[in-house]
Amino acid sequence: MTPADHPAPVRAGTPAGRYVVAAAVLGSGMVLLDGTVVNVALRTVGRDLGASLAQLQWITDGYLLALASLILLGGSLGDRFGRRRVFVIGTVWFALASLACGLAPTPGALVVARIVQGAGAALLTPGSLAMIQGAFDAEDRAEAIGSWSGLGSIAAALGPLVGGGLVQLASWRWIFLVNLPVAVVTVVVARRHVPETRDPGAPDRFDVPGAVLATLALGGATYALVQWGDPGMAWAVALAVLAAAGFVLRERTSDHPMLALGIFADRTFSAANGLTVLAYAALGALLFFLVLQLQVVGGYGPLAAGLSTLPITVCMLLLAARGGRLAARTGPRIPLTLGPLVMAAGSLLLLRVGPEVRYTTDVLPGLTVFGLGLALMVAPLTATVLAAAPAEHAGIASGVNNAVARTGSLLAVAALPVAVGLSGSEYADPLTLDPAYRSAILACAGLLALGGLVSWLTIRTRVVGRRP
Repeated sequence: MTPADHPAPVRAGTPAGRYVVAAAVLGSGMVLLDGTVVNVALRTVGRDLGASLAQLQWITDGYLLALASLILLGGSLGDRFGRRRVFVIGTVWFALASLACGLAPTPGALVVARIVQGAGAALLTPGSLAMIQGAFDAEDRAEAIGSWSGLGSIAAALGPLVGGGLVQLASWRWIFLVNLPVAVVTVVVARRHVPETRDPGAPDRFDVPGAVLATLALGGATYALVQWGDPGMAWAVALAVLAAAGFVLRERTSDHPMLALGIFADRTFSAANGLTVLAYAALGALLFFLVLQLQVVGGYGPLAAGLSTLPITVCMLLLAARGGRLAARTGPRIPLTLGPLVMAAGSLLLLRVGPEVRYTTDVLPGLTVFGLGLALMVAPLTATVLAAAPAEHAGIASGVNNAVARTGSLLAVAALPVAVGLSGSEYADPLTLDPAYRSAILACAGLLALGGLVSWLTIRTRVVGRRP
């Protein structure tokens, strides 16, 4: 064991603590931003590159697929070689892939570049949270995680706003190119100010077969949902089922599994991740459909559609860190129950968005209520997941939670368009998109209500951020 395995812990509110949170937020913020920034640009990308709806879905889902499939491996690499080191490598990778996205000449080239970008995100994302978990004193972790999750969620919520401004005032290509200077700052802050941490008990070998099987399982499921009705759909379903079964078998029998299945023995850990997949499926689908609805049916430009999501950003900025402190005092059960239910109510208010949409009455109330619920839920959810896992497995716990979050968004964006009757170029037809949007929003509200119920029935009332 070396001093790097257990450096002196940092405290919240100190310059050292602020630097750690800043590096983590900058890195994970790029990942979250690129998960949502594309939504507001999809219509413009489709028109510029001549892309079909399936290709537009893959521009979103290819990124999420690589991120969700490889993020557990990224967490394992961080635990073994150092969370800061892998975080920096992932940041550089992500920046280079962003450059390729910005220069892509065809829809196919953009999809490939997005997949490579997602692989870089899988390296830096678990490290961003694991750096906080490993560096901060146990007493301050919940507050630090609250700041991280709140500021990071602001990046996700800012995606439509930033994307709309860049698309309308410059070019959709700049939604990717803007990552380059952010990545430079992230690397400088991390290398100079973040202490290195690792898991001294991490295995020397890595579960490459497990990563391949996870990718095949998610990839097959995603292809089947996006290409529903195509001749290859049945083969994709079979591949997904066989690969998923193989993944579980591999993780049960391997002496160096990518995912130690025993981590799910803790009921709180499993329940919190169940809520994560439901909530982030709803969040991803709602943002995907809302910005399309505002542009295609409501007549908004890309910038106006992006600006419309600002209430979520404001709520996260003002309240997310307080949500972490609230959970540290009261326990996570109440915020993790009320948060999704409030988000569901906000989703239902967004059913008013239609051909003659008025922002103050049809968009603002729904997004404000949705943002309040999100601010109440995000920090307690993340802190609960980490509190339920041993501290030495912070990287893998972070990887699991991020993987299920991206998987939820991935499957929702892949499945809902087909489920509500959209295919081909129909997303650009207001008469077709309007009823499909309403069905999708109802589905989002249902997922969130189910998440609130799951939390109430399964989450223990205990203080997060402290393990006995």
